[in-house]
Amino acid sequence: MPTARAISTAVLLSTATLLASSLTACAPAAQDGDRHGDTGGATTDAQALTSLRTQSLSWRNCPAPSPAQGGGEAPGALPDGTRWQCATLRTPLDWKNPSGKTMDLALIRARTSGDPDERIGSLLFNFGGPGGSGVATLPGLAPDYEKLRTRYDLVSFDPRGVGNSNGVRCLDAGLPDEEEIDNTPDDGGDETNALVRFNRETAAACKKNSGDVLPYVGTTQAARDMDLMRQVLGDDRLHYFGISYGTELGGVYAHLFPEHVGRAVLDGVVDPTHDLMEEALAQAGGFQLAFEHFAAWCARQGCTLGDDAEDIVDLTVGLEEALDDTPLATPDGGELDGDALVDAISGALYRQDYWPALRVGLEAAADDNGEVLHDLAEALGQHGRGGDTDDDTDDSDDSDDSDEQSNEDDAFRAITCNDSSSRYTVADVLSRLPDFLEASPLFGPGLAWSTLSCDGWPVPGAARHPEVSAPGAPPVLLVGNTGDPATPYEGAARMAERLGEKVGVELTYEGEGHGAYDSGNTCVQNAVNAYLLNGTLPEPGTTCKADPLPEGK
Repeated sequence: MPTARAISTAVLLSTATLLASSLTACAPAAQDGDRHGDTGGATTDAQALTSLRTQSLSWRNCPAPSPAQGGGEAPGALPDGTRWQCATLRTPLDWKNPSGKTMDLALIRARTSGDPDERIGSLLFNFGGPGGSGVATLPGLAPDYEKLRTRYDLVSFDPRGVGNSNGVRCLDAGLPDEEEIDNTPDDGGDETNALVRFNRETAAACKKNSGDVLPYVGTTQAARDMDLMRQVLGDDRLHYFGISYGTELGGVYAHLFPEHVGRAVLDGVVDPTHDLMEEALAQAGGFQLAFEHFAAWCARQGCTLGDDAEDIVDLTVGLEEALDDTPLATPDGGELDGDALVDAISGALYRQDYWPALRVGLEAAADDNGEVLHDLAEALGQHGRGGDTDDDTDDSDDSDDSDEQSNEDDAFRAITCNDSSSRYTVADVLSRLPDFLEASPLFGPGLAWSTLSCDGWPVPGAARHPEVSAPGAPPVLLVGNTGDPATPYEGAARMAERLGEKVGVELTYEGEGHGAYDSGNTCVQNAVNAYLLNGTLPEPGTTCKADPLPEGK
């Protein structure tokens, strides 16, 4: 089931091995020894900050990504021969104590392909999550951004707590596998208690395994890290492209450093007015709307699931309930249960390109064959977030050793819970469950129960919702998708309002899937490129329309 924040389409693509080729990636080598060592002596905060801002980065060819980043092969050269370069940036462990301990952040870049005299600077990417490795994601998506490379160095990073940037670890040998936990308990007893116990034991394992870094993982600290990157990379302003959670990170950066905002684009915009419960409820409605759009398309294609969208939705809800009672066995020894069915559907709703595969899988499941949807759920990642990559890596040895798995899910939980001061109880969930069921009988329950994930978290949360007001900042281009399941369209307008007058500029995409630029829509890409490359904003009220899927597909 999708959890309260969803990763971007860009990161989801990195795990969709059934539908797209595996993406290459890279990562800086793991650092040995004490990564949090003292900066020494009686160094003052001012001296420490000067040292950090004037540090030189040691760029080198990128090795293969580490297991914490998801594994895979080292990235090959770009078509023009440009090599991917990786480095580590030294940053304070605690920005409130810059003369104290430090940590290393993993960075990646590809130098500009254009005339050096036309170079604008570095364009920093965050692809979402939270918890996604930018170092592992950027190389595989570089073809989408090749035009932007004519005037920018393309740069991304593993935010603190993610991948090779002191990745948080919550996995513990004593914990049950999350797949063994019923994420939509309906008995009010043992199943509910097991979910509560799992969340609290996971929180305790996070503290035990990553207690030194855990209090300092969060969006505000990451935004301050980005401003340090800006200075070390030699830019007067931060030029930024944030997707999904990356829009929240970009909004927080604009609030903290409005005078340093450069040309910034936020795509698949998080609603900054929502707390975790409100966000989860909005997502329930977003996924329901997206599935209804899929169902209407499926009916037009003559699929065997029903005569119209309502029939197809009703059949799918009934199928999910039946699979909860009696899962379908698959040839590889697995099974398709109700949670896996919803995982497959929610993952497929991130891109309209996946709809034909979802149609085939649902038709097969209705005919008692769960193999296609089971494989689809694994390929698109658990919880619809592209979360676990160990099943999707060609050279995986299927080890159960937690050190051989991506830390994306752990980082997602850590950043989410450190950011949010909301700590919901079973009673809170039960009181709001009718609202979630009304929003979506298929997606609502899982999203409602996902709000328990911060129960027992050992670090106090920062606030109910992020602060993104940025009066005086230059324009920030916000791209909202009317069919977006994970960050519903209304979030763009609310982000624009919170950023402040004349700061947030909206561009509407009437399409499907999560985000817009990576959909390949020419209108969206031209508008975004015009701003990033030339500083030209779209006219107010500009709307781009998606091309429909070809008939018969």
